[in-house]
Amino acid sequence: MPPIPGSGLAKGLAVTLRTMTKRSHTAQYPEVQPELPPRSRGVIGLFEENCTVCMLCARECPDWCIYIDSHKETVPAAAPGGRERSRNVLDRFAIDFSLCMYCGICIEVCPFDALFWSPEFEYAETDIHELTHERDKLREWMWTVPAPPALDPAAEEPKEIAAARKAVEKAETAAAAAAPAAAAEANPGTTAPDSDPAPEGDA
Repeated sequence: MPPIPGSGLAKGLAVTLRTMTKRSHTAQYPEVQPELPPRSRGVIGLFEENCTVCMLCARECPDWCIYIDSHKETVPAAAPGGRERSRNVLDRFAIDFSLCMYCGICIEVCPFDALFWSPEFEYAETDIHELTHERDKLREWMWTVPAPPALDPAAEEPKEIAAARKAVEKAETAAAAAAPAAAAEANPGTTAPDSDPAPEGDA
């Protein structure tokens, strides 16, 4: 059956009339802050202590908006006769949010949990060049990162925790088995009685 001429216009006007009869709700921003979802993608916070300058985030970024500079320092040997080691020291970590498309790839590929999503979104600037934020600003946003959601009590135990727990249980079992042998070696002249002596007067 062909559509009735003008039915689309009538539906549109009906929606308009229904909307006109409802009371409008205006958010009084910025006096009243919006209620954002707990894991909103606002900006990216940097936990500088975890960054090892592996460059994975900069290499995987599809927009090439992450800029990292570093230098190497020699770490003296921890023990006499040991070998000196070198480590990377972070000099600059900046993100150009005028290029960032908030895909989150940098956060996903970071192997040391140095990057996190922050719900902060009020960072507009009058100059586009000021949207490149250095590590000091990224670190300030780190303290606004919400806590991770609670684990599902019915979920399977993580493999790392299960392996660590089994290793501890195995070590405790081995220590408990070795304790009687160690006590016997410490006191070779004492032996445990086989049975209690019979009381006097029993025939």
